[in-house]
Amino acid sequence: MNMTTKVTFELPADNVSNASEAFLLGDFNNWNQADAIQLQKKEDGSMFAVVALAAGRSYQYRYLLNDGRWVNDNTNTTWTEVYGDYVENCVVEVPATIAPGIAETKALKAPVAKKAASPKKATAEKATAEKATAEKATAEKALADDLSKLEGVGKKIALLLNKEGIISYKDLAKTTIKGLQAILTAGGNQYSIHNPASWPKQAKLAAAGKWEELTKLQGELNAGK
Repeated sequence: MNMTTKVTFELPADNVSNASEAFLLGDFNNWNQADAIQLQKKEDGSMFAVVALAAGRSYQYRYLLNDGRWVNDNTNTTWTEVYGDYVENCVVEVPATIAPGIAETKALKAPVAKKAASPKKATAEKATAEKATAEKATAEKALADDLSKLEGVGKKIALLLNKEGIISYKDLAKTTIKGLQAILTAGGNQYSIHNPASWPKQAKLAAAGKWEELTKLQGELNAGK
């Protein structure tokens, strides 16, 4: 009989910030946004979800907010390579239950120390982790848009935005000009000189498939240079 443990995932209010919805993705749902688990909001602004997971395993996970940001909670983390960049994922260790049934634990609880795995088991776990990482990368790539098609957004700026969780036209359309300027400033002088004022409007047209209107707007922007 398979044993499971109820794991409570908690996202602090400070991490939620101004987002109104949060979704839990990880190894347990193959990082598939179609199977994302929506968190419930508490009165203090924090959010949580309770998920039954197979006991005796560790899982990597993150939270996707409806403002386009990927965030972590305050638990243990590990670095994983995605698209040639390293992403910091949360990690939860689900202890094995003593008897068949369902026990309860929290993702915020420190992991239980484990004995070193055998070479064969370590290889299998590495293969599983690499597969999960590849599936996550595939899922994120499928949702990504080529932001460099927008006037003023080159390949390097597009990558900078991607690292901040802005991977689609819809994400960019919802981002404030002030927020974009902050991202550019944090990226350094080579980025801070750019003016992102038109990017959300361009992204909104692109997200709606209004390419003729976008082309017209880009022509006006070029004419004004």
